[in-house]
Amino acid sequence: MEFRFEQLDPKVQKSLEEMGFEEPTPIQKEAIPLALEGYDIVGQAQTGTGKTAAFGIPLVERIGSRERGVKAIVLTPTRELAIQVAHEISLIGKNKGVSAYPIYGGVSIERQVNILKRGRNQIVVGTPGRVKDLINRGVLRLDRVRFAVLDEADQMLDMGFIEDIEEILSRTPREKQTMLFSATMPYEIRKLIDNYLRPGYKTVKVGKQLITPKVRQRLIFVKSEDRLKALEKLLKEYRETATIVFVKTKRDAAEVERELQRRGVDAKAIHGDLSQRQRESVMKAFRNGRVRVLVATDVAARGIDVKGVGLVINYELPENPESYVHRIGRTGRAGREGLAISLLTESEKRRLYRIKGLRGVRWERFSPNDLKELKEELLRADMDKVPERVKRFAKELLKERNPEELVAILLRKLMA
Repeated sequence: MEFRFEQLDPKVQKSLEEMGFEEPTPIQKEAIPLALEGYDIVGQAQTGTGKTAAFGIPLVERIGSRERGVKAIVLTPTRELAIQVAHEISLIGKNKGVSAYPIYGGVSIERQVNILKRGRNQIVVGTPGRVKDLINRGVLRLDRVRFAVLDEADQMLDMGFIEDIEEILSRTPREKQTMLFSATMPYEIRKLIDNYLRPGYKTVKVGKQLITPKVRQRLIFVKSEDRLKALEKLLKEYRETATIVFVKTKRDAAEVERELQRRGVDAKAIHGDLSQRQRESVMKAFRNGRVRVLVATDVAARGIDVKGVGLVINYELPENPESYVHRIGRTGRAGREGLAISLLTESEKRRLYRIKGLRGVRWERFSPNDLKELKEELLRADMDKVPERVKRFAKELLKERNPEELVAILLRKLMA
């Protein structure tokens, strides 16, 4: 029988109705019935497919409202994702009296310690580093945990959390239910599955391709010195669209933010050097539409879930093909259409061949000028600033060639 929300506890149904849920997404249809039957689950799905509810609904359904203490631990790669997941699970459990609490670094640990000591939150959602810290302090006990969830497991692997995850899982009872969700399945994740999931686990895989067909891709070749101008031009072309610009390093993020603001583009950067308060302020402004362009590193962007993002721009293509998948997964979410544009120089072509999703995408070549812009620039030009020797040379040329031909040759060279 196909799963429907009507099969759930009426209190959970009420919460889902209040949240605007109508029909289960494909991963929810597949994963929720298996989770409710108690199976361990491996889910391969992109962000934006509804996977938080795919594990959040079974957790709320199977945890009693009168239970005290931590009954489920959910691990996420970033604080932003921990906050989002805890918020969504708490909304699902609101009418049943089941709640989730996020724990993460970068903020005071004392407040988290005090809340955990009260024992009112049955579900803890946290980043591996802070979870491990609280376990070692004796504040977070996992000996009565019945459920463990690893969300965005491949991203946690990329961030070097694999040893922390293994230590945290070793503190939980062996006979718990474990659910692991990941967009990709590298060797280390498969090893984690073999070591920590019970035999007979079920695999749920949504979609045959990692890059959603809702995302249209463009590839633009640029000269190195024209990269920033190409970015500026694209952002002005899509000035009404919420956009994430991906860069390589924290330094790149700060520089691109500064240059875009200097050019009149409403942009803010998010990277590892910002405090938690600064990061939350930037993200709030981006979600509310007060900031239209978010400049982000791969690490800082993990866990960002903003449904209205219509455009992703790769300022440079990433070295890692999986990073490309994660980046463009920030757009085209929840059934919406999205656009991903990648800027690439000739010297970076080797990266292009590593990314399967870009094979077959027709590339364009960026021209720093177009005819309309050149015309406006030439008409604005002040002749008093043109050196006399240049004026004399122009007169000599006009004696030898047709003026129209000369202008056409000049424009073609400027646009080359």
